[in-house]
Amino acid sequence: MPSLKSLAKDSVIYGLSSIAGRFINYLLVPIQTAKFAASGGEYGVVTNIYAYTALLLVLLTFGMETTFFRFMGRDDADSRRTYSTSMIMVGTVATIFAALVLVLLEPIAGAMHYADHPSFVGVMAVCVALDAFQCIPFAYLRFTKRPIKFVAIRLFNIGLNIVLNLLYLVVLPYFKVNLLGIYDEQFTLDVGYVFYINLLCTVVTTLLLWREITAVPWRFDRTLCRRMLHYAWPLLLLGIAGILNQAFDKMFFLNIYDGADARQQLGIYGAAVKIAMIMAMITQAFRYAYEPFVFGNSTSKDNPEVLAKAMKYFIVFTLIAFLAVMAWIDVLKRIIAPDYWEGLKVVPIVMAAEIMMGVYFNLSFWYKLIDKTIWGAWFSGIGCLVLIVINVVFVPRYGYMACAWAGVAGYGTAMVLSYLVGQRYNPIAYPLREIGLYTLLAAVLTALIMLVPGQNVWVSTTVRTLILLLMLGVVLKHEGLLQAIRARLRR
Repeated sequence: MPSLKSLAKDSVIYGLSSIAGRFINYLLVPIQTAKFAASGGEYGVVTNIYAYTALLLVLLTFGMETTFFRFMGRDDADSRRTYSTSMIMVGTVATIFAALVLVLLEPIAGAMHYADHPSFVGVMAVCVALDAFQCIPFAYLRFTKRPIKFVAIRLFNIGLNIVLNLLYLVVLPYFKVNLLGIYDEQFTLDVGYVFYINLLCTVVTTLLLWREITAVPWRFDRTLCRRMLHYAWPLLLLGIAGILNQAFDKMFFLNIYDGADARQQLGIYGAAVKIAMIMAMITQAFRYAYEPFVFGNSTSKDNPEVLAKAMKYFIVFTLIAFLAVMAWIDVLKRIIAPDYWEGLKVVPIVMAAEIMMGVYFNLSFWYKLIDKTIWGAWFSGIGCLVLIVINVVFVPRYGYMACAWAGVAGYGTAMVLSYLVGQRYNPIAYPLREIGLYTLLAAVLTALIMLVPGQNVWVSTTVRTLILLLMLGVVLKHEGLLQAIRARLRR
């Protein structure tokens, strides 16, 4: 199975870079909160403006990333024209968006409560437009199987961002240095540096992608454009529903929860979720490698068998990761302050929801490969509706625990619907018995891990690690990997 080996290798590369990138990005939180805490509200500005970017990226890319992979993988595809048409489509939408924001900057900034600093809104509008355009060259790197360059550019962008934040928010203020007249002594303007640094990093990233941007002549195919838009618009709805699935609870918790401690409860939930996001890193890494892999082999007669095996290995890998987080929870919880540890009970629930989301992503290829992406919009929409209803009904009584279970219900609904309908239109013989046994074993081992007393961190972590190794040993033996490892060592 050389294709699965390639998928595994790319997943490791993307996975390590994703985890490293997320970890490095965490460094921005203590840097920025330490700098802005005394002035009151500046970090809230950063949080608020960045909250808009996720939804804007979905709107500005309008499903074209997946559409690009689908059309590049066709037998009759003109790859050069498909690539250039994709760049022109996304680039045009992004340019129009940025131009409209800049022309209407004052009223938009006023509506967002930034009338005193409209430049914050303008700078981030340009950033998100460039980020949207970059998704196609980055997708081109993934499709042409160049994960090293993809990862190198991503990590360089993050590293540059960290260095410049340290320089302008910590080093220069400490030494009271006015570097080239850029550093401003007025503390109230420091928050602007965050957005200008982001702009600089985004521009540098665009320049690093210049070879990919100019790799083919820019030619626009109207017929191809219409076909791609027909394929993409349901993916846009799917993306919007996905963002609401991820952010609805955090956006509306303060409006739904009845308690006077709503802000405190939301903070505890948000901090605990950061630990559970390790699972999101894994599913994202798998997605980076999986989309070009599937669409690149979409015409192979062995494709259903490969998809079935890839699903099993994905679930096994995420179950091991789930157990690893639970085994090392006493160590990982130190990422957040002790005041937030009471929210750790949501970590396994949120991780379970992330696994379901990953399974749903794997299942989604049946309708993408037969060009029926409208199904994805229906599944995600129904799942999102379930999540919203559970939040609205149960959060007033059960607080953030209802948020966590709502995610399980929402993603679980979308997952089950996609499987049932997919087996009718494009049946794939997934190894359900093996997957079920692995899941049951992981559930039993999770219960054992949670029963281990935690008075002594090192003792409890050691015992829990031994339980984790039991799962790993079962997988290695059952999948015949121990024999493969022994054979490799004998060579």
